[in-house]
Amino acid sequence: MTRILGSSGSLVILNNYDWWKEVRLLDFLKNVGRYARVGTMMSKESVKKRLETEQGMSYTEFTYQLLQGYDFLHLFRKEEITVQIGGSDQWGNITAGTELIRKTLQQQDETEGGGAAAYGLTFPLLLKSDGTKFGKSEDGAIWLSPSMLSPYKFYQYFFSVPDADIVRFLKILTFLDMEEIGELERGMKSPGYIPNTAQRRLAEEVTRFVHGEQGLEDALTATQALKPGSDTALDWKMIEGISEDIPSCSLPLSGVLDSSIIDLSVSSGLLDSKSAARRLLKQGGLYLNNTRVDSETKRIQPQDIVDGKLLLLSAGRKNKVVVRISS
Repeated sequence: MTRILGSSGSLVILNNYDWWKEVRLLDFLKNVGRYARVGTMMSKESVKKRLETEQGMSYTEFTYQLLQGYDFLHLFRKEEITVQIGGSDQWGNITAGTELIRKTLQQQDETEGGGAAAYGLTFPLLLKSDGTKFGKSEDGAIWLSPSMLSPYKFYQYFFSVPDADIVRFLKILTFLDMEEIGELERGMKSPGYIPNTAQRRLAEEVTRFVHGEQGLEDALTATQALKPGSDTALDWKMIEGISEDIPSCSLPLSGVLDSSIIDLSVSSGLLDSKSAARRLLKQGGLYLNNTRVDSETKRIQPQDIVDGKLLLLSAGRKNKVVVRISS
């Protein structure tokens, strides 16, 4: 976040646990709970929608608006924060904060002749064409921190955005001129359009913004290197750098060296059976360190083990597994 927003003295990142750790339940009920009205809490749109679902809503989730409201109150008092910004689904929690501030500080404002007001600002949620939230998938959220999601995986996510979403995401998530976005949109409809051209531009722009030029360069290098048939030389650091983003396993050297490519494809978990490995090999879709394997008789040699540490097996373009050599 500091890389994106800057590291000047005006930027402060706080952990709400620092003020919650000393709060007692009875004190919270006395100082905050007494201002809460169940009817108001129940009327929040987010609460009503959850109550209509089969899963319903837990008590913990129901009271969360009070916790977030108290966060706003604390920041209002201690840090002079007057505006809270969030997605439209946070409107109920944000207004819980503005109401709490108004009620708890009403007497003080009257005594002192008024006081600072608190405001809430929300933005429409970024939804995909199927109606699901952007950044939510079976694999989890799209993290900004490279420690949570590598620049390579981040780039790949945006590169895989479907055509139905690409133009809208270019308008919302990048700083490209509308004229350039319009050209990309028109290009997508032309007969000579190269698939994923718009996706590539989106992925490059967003990755550069979040991870910088070096992050984008790393993502592009890894993308090219991991493309089956690529001429880019692999080294263990490059493969290790993306190993968290693809399946991996550890096998002893004795279980790898001189093994047939068919056996290793199964023992590594890349494919389910030897017959599937043979079938894929005949179709030209089995790769070892990005080099296509053309013969069932291929056996793993010492020079196949990248820097003596690992191997990269690929079944087609997307399914890969890193094989680490354990001692």
